Amino acid sequence: MSEQVRRRRAFITGITGQDGSYLAELLLGKGYEVHGLIRRASTFNTSRIDHLYQDAHDEDVRLVLHHGDVTDVGRLTYLFQWIEPDEVYNLAAQSHVRVSFVEPEHTSNVTGMGALRVLEALRMAEVPARVYQASSSEMFGATHPPQHEETALHPRSPYGVSKVFAHWMTRNYRDGYGMWAVSGILFNHESPRRGETFLTRKVTRAVARIKAGLEEHIYLGNLDAVRDWGYAPEYVEGMWQMLQADSPDDYVLATGVACSVRDFVTTAFDHAGLDWEKHVRYDDRYLRPTEVDELIGDPGKAARELDWKASVAGLDLARLMVDADIARLAGGPDWVDQPSLVDWPVHPIGR
Repeated sequence: MSEQVRRRRAFITGITGQDGSYLAELLLGKGYEVHGLIRRASTFNTSRIDHLYQDAHDEDVRLVLHHGDVTDVGRLTYLFQWIEPDEVYNLAAQSHVRVSFVEPEHTSNVTGMGALRVLEALRMAEVPARVYQASSSEMFGATHPPQHEETALHPRSPYGVSKVFAHWMTRNYRDGYGMWAVSGILFNHESPRRGETFLTRKVTRAVARIKAGLEEHIYLGNLDAVRDWGYAPEYVEGMWQMLQADSPDDYVLATGVACSVRDFVTTAFDHAGLDWEKHVRYDDRYLRPTEVDELIGDPGKAARELDWKASVAGLDLARLMVDADIARLAGGPDWVDQPSLVDWPVHPIGR
């Protein structure tokens, strides 16, 4: 690859997801050359980043997508050797906690072993990139809040167990091989780009549809679970800040504000002028075999060392997402409506 104009290069696995799309926007805005890993599929799954391809005509920005998967260490090694990234963000995962009980082996292979393959591919490629591993508050599981970087890990799902494996493997590659690698222990973070099967987006999308008369009910499980919900664009800024630090370390990103599922649901429906009790129905199929009662983060270390602080917490987030889903349903401007990659030539899709 030509070094004629050497921008900083970032490589993102999971670039088509919520966090990956926001991170790509952030890095492009900072002048990076961004490379993303996407799985080959018979349908286009790039709606969250299609608008960034529109910007690719501007010579000051650069986005390249590469077919591949975190289950293929050979492909990862080749891409790292060819691209020589300065920063690698491993966001790829099977990230739905409830689904991880149904697909524990797949979840472990992608979420856990996938992280190991990224680390090992970088080691074998001998590329001295700084690495960000997406750890999760689900690693804490049954431990009592507030949870911080030194809190004992007690995962309660195959997803949480897989994240613990990836988290400790990242530490071991940092300690054993001197790799510049960090783990961001992110508590729940949401946005209008959240997948429709995740709780917060499921709720706000249903509110918009009920408000429009398209639906009557939404079916939910445990309303008493307490979470620490933040806003995804702020959290990807924290990811980037971790890789700009003087030395690698692990950080919790959270709001520190507790919010129950019931509070989130009530606020979302109230914001649309609806009575949630008329529309919410209980369905035990949405319960997990092992529940996590409370996850509330202590982001003090990130505030002290990275000067990072969340400004949007659970209830404000509920209102923001309801507004976005109502606007989306009304046909307003939205990232989903950007042109598909079907309109783009094949050559941007890497080697």
